[in-house]
Amino acid sequence: MTPDTSPDLSSPPAAAPALASAAAPAPAPASATAEAPQGPSTGRLVGIDLARGLAVFGMYAAHVGPEPANGGPLGFVMELARGRSSALFALLAGFTLVLITGRPHPRTGRAGRQAVARMVIRSLVLIVLGFALTALDTDVDVILAFYGLTFLAVLPFHRLRVRTLALLAAAGALVMPQVMYGVRLSIEDGDWADAIVATDPLARVSDTDGLMELLFTGEYPVLTWMSFMLAGMAVARLDLTCAAVRTRLTAAGGALTVLGYGGSWLALRLVPHARATVAAAADGDGAASAWWSDTVGYLVDDTPAAWLLVGAPHSQTTFSILGNTGVALLVVVLCVTAVDRLPRCARLARPVCAVGMTALTAYVLHILAIREFGMEEETGPALLDLFLYSAVALLLATAWTRWFRRGPLEHLLHVSTLPARHVK
Repeated sequence: MTPDTSPDLSSPPAAAPALASAAAPAPAPASATAEAPQGPSTGRLVGIDLARGLAVFGMYAAHVGPEPANGGPLGFVMELARGRSSALFALLAGFTLVLITGRPHPRTGRAGRQAVARMVIRSLVLIVLGFALTALDTDVDVILAFYGLTFLAVLPFHRLRVRTLALLAAAGALVMPQVMYGVRLSIEDGDWADAIVATDPLARVSDTDGLMELLFTGEYPVLTWMSFMLAGMAVARLDLTCAAVRTRLTAAGGALTVLGYGGSWLALRLVPHARATVAAAADGDGAASAWWSDTVGYLVDDTPAAWLLVGAPHSQTTFSILGNTGVALLVVVLCVTAVDRLPRCARLARPVCAVGMTALTAYVLHILAIREFGMEEETGPALLDLFLYSAVALLLATAWTRWFRRGPLEHLLHVSTLPARHVK
């Protein structure tokens, strides 16, 4: 995946040693020029496009598909998309950041400064676009502004090695959920957040809570979602064409999935009254599945610390970050391996890869379609909507990428970064 064609849209404890043990390429010698070719590994990774395409369809399922609360096999499949597809997007966004700033070795000198400038511009454009889509007042929690600010937050780490990135992701998964839990309770107990929002120009312009929402109170707060991007940056430093590396990533993904969801399941049963406490505090009636499902609801006022034991994808807890990261790693390895080892699978997956290549356009268009046509609540019509959204995305993306290198919005995003060429 070339940097220009990649759309923008956490490796916690168990993953840190696994990622670090998959040796990253040695750093480029100091004498190497910034403009030196990066080698074949910088080419478009079809498996990553496939993973990103699956993430797009996961977002579609979460936004226009049937409600998971309806139960049954269909409800189970729909629940799998909740939170996990957006986490996969975040991890792949970290991958994109490294592609732009240099893979396998970070660009240096003028080329490095230009790459950083490109990322800053892309981030700002995503923030503006995200707030513009939010202003449409759909029922979708638009993720783009959160991603844009998260890009800026992790950009200073783009030169770090695999081990360091993995350890940072692990530290973020362990520490940040507890920090954010305390901050959210502090926001509920005081009026300091309102004072900040009142003086935040971004809040006034966007008619939202501005930076306070992006950092702490929103659906995808930067404080906890940084871990996903850092994990994606670590993965991007690895040689995914190496079978041994993919094996280690599979082991790391499996361990994280078990540690996250299994750890939450165990904790909710071992801690006295934890399950009952979560059931009383949650905005929903799915406390029995709080270890993996968003049917448990969301954090509400005065929620006790037992909430930190929940593993639901949007709960912003350590368990949820562990589990979501594990699933994202497994999907990435599966997609990369499938297109590498199964040529027939790669051919059949081309339409999905095309959606991944035009992910930003596909995401924005589906928000606009929801604004125009609304969202169905009944299972039958919602399932039909999901099929139509997916079919249209496949057809348009396949046709477009046959003639053009970038999707429409991807091209505009690329054009917006052209001033970075003037950075000295």
